[in-house]
Amino acid sequence: MAGIGAGFEVEHQEGDVLILNMGPQHPSTHGVLRLILKISGEKIVECQPDIGFLHRGVEKLTESLNYVQIPPILERNDYLSPMSNALAFVLALEKAGGVEVAERAKWIRTLFAELSRIGSHMVAIGTYGLDLGGALGGGTSLFMQTFEIREKVLALMEEFTGTRFHVNLVQVGGVRYDIPSAEWVKKVRKLADEVDRWVFDNLLPMMEASPIFRARTRGVGYLSPEMAKLYGVSGPVIRGSGIPYDVRKAEPYDAYDKVEFDVVVEKGGDNYARWMVRGRELLESTKIIRQVLDGIPTGPIASRPPVKAPVAFKLPKDKEVYARVESPRGEMGAFVVSDGTTKPYRVKLRSPSFSNLSVLPYLVKGLTIPDLIATLGSLDPVFGDVDR
Repeated sequence: MAGIGAGFEVEHQEGDVLILNMGPQHPSTHGVLRLILKISGEKIVECQPDIGFLHRGVEKLTESLNYVQIPPILERNDYLSPMSNALAFVLALEKAGGVEVAERAKWIRTLFAELSRIGSHMVAIGTYGLDLGGALGGGTSLFMQTFEIREKVLALMEEFTGTRFHVNLVQVGGVRYDIPSAEWVKKVRKLADEVDRWVFDNLLPMMEASPIFRARTRGVGYLSPEMAKLYGVSGPVIRGSGIPYDVRKAEPYDAYDKVEFDVVVEKGGDNYARWMVRGRELLESTKIIRQVLDGIPTGPIASRPPVKAPVAFKLPKDKEVYARVESPRGEMGAFVVSDGTTKPYRVKLRSPSFSNLSVLPYLVKGLTIPDLIATLGSLDPVFGDVDR
């Protein structure tokens, strides 16, 4: 093999078609991903993703753990929105076991889910500026702005749960922690106002002022509504193709049926549309957060004793159940099969990043390598979520 640049290696050449390895360690792949590219000149003839570098066998691992031990393990999959993984699994357990969830806990879950969405979207938006190499605010300006806001989100989570990232908040029947103080609530409201100002005063003007950004995103990586449904994509990827599918509306869970928000849809189907969906969704998240803070009821935060108590959780034998949530990347689902013990017989996870990544070969055929980088970034994959 002959090295031709960071993250790129030529494997061999067939006529005028060159086979090029991009990754598995390349800064634009947003994780450990290898892309096997067939290129003719500047054009991509074929793209084959090679995944599995972060495979940990987490689904098989769950069979050796009891139910209450599993949610913290699942939080490590989509490590930019850990709570989404745990919440889908816990909702499946509550559905199968007929567990009533404390009403206040539903609102706290919704609040944390939207804080997580803001933090995750900030990473997606900020790193996209780096992918486009200075097309937005000189490259690092946007990145630094988004990570400053994300840092404030993590600080709020730490004050609430004691940890910044893997919060281990959700448990069967409710949550582990209550809102710490009125001062914490004020900080959340302040953050929501800051996010709104940033979107209107910084993000949208920055996009409009950059002809390079528009040239590299509009009409690039087009995904038609028909192909979006065929590949099973979800989240901002499918909504960027004009399909208003959002689990929070299609199958409301926790407190989402008690708050008002719009499903953000863009019809362009390109990199620009997927980017815009995430930017506009920040405003919907702050809208939900304010409603939760205004309407959260009083009462207990869990319907079952704490995990520390010697109370085993079991599901009836031969139960099969599927539950899903709207993670920042799309539909995150958990399918659980029980055998009557304190451990699951089988767990299957439906991860949005895996389905969204599957459409990449279709999107990039005929594009150039720089267009491939812009298109991959618009999918916002997390490879712990892909490989599991």
